[in-house]
Amino acid sequence: MLVVRNLETYYDRVQALKGVTLHVAKGEMVCLIGANGAGKTTLLHAVSGLLHQVSGDILLEGRSIVHMSPERIVRMGVAHSPEGRQIFAPLSVPENLRLGAYTRMDRAGIRRDMEWVFELFPRLAERRHNLAGTLSGGEQQMLAFGRALMSRPRILLLDEPSTGLAPLIVKEIFAVIDPLKHEGTTILLVEQNARIALKISDRGYVLETGRIVLSGSSTELVRSTDIQRAYLGSSVDGFLGKR
Repeated sequence: MLVVRNLETYYDRVQALKGVTLHVAKGEMVCLIGANGAGKTTLLHAVSGLLHQVSGDILLEGRSIVHMSPERIVRMGVAHSPEGRQIFAPLSVPENLRLGAYTRMDRAGIRRDMEWVFELFPRLAERRHNLAGTLSGGEQQMLAFGRALMSRPRILLLDEPSTGLAPLIVKEIFAVIDPLKHEGTTILLVEQNARIALKISDRGYVLETGRIVLSGSSTELVRSTDIQRAYLGSSVDGFLGKR
């Protein structure tokens, strides 16, 4: 579904990614873990077409998207739920969701999918008459996630969905991510909470200072002493139950 080959990116003259290569197979869920500043969000921005100072290649189902506009990339089936939510605060919950479907013309399908999002996130259904800016942080994260799903993506990019949220809200959000994977949605997940990310992913990559330093199945990475020492120090066993 997605192949990144020898990707290098720059912010002005500062190199953020240094020859990153990875892939995500159709229907697979892959996580990207690493410390703040490692380049995780930068990689998602490059895939979404938000960065233009790049070299290397990014392939979506074999077709290069590296020089395409963000709008065209969305139309090709890539949806991005960004770090920091970036919801449209002055608009209502349904208006935010409809903006996620701006590439679609099937009004009946959009209405069905909006109800589907409300089923996934009952809290949003309860707030459907509210302005997005009045929602709690957790509800705004659900809205950003739901907005991305409204495009009916072939691959979903999730950037730090648990950041700044209470454990109970994090559990609700990840309880939605796992079934999406089993329904066949391809997902690339960036998540600083490595234990949670590895618990529901098929494979993972570890990014440090712009380079992939380790990769493997989630089981292999969880068992790695380096990963345990660097990222799995605080136990949340049982958070999502057994895999």
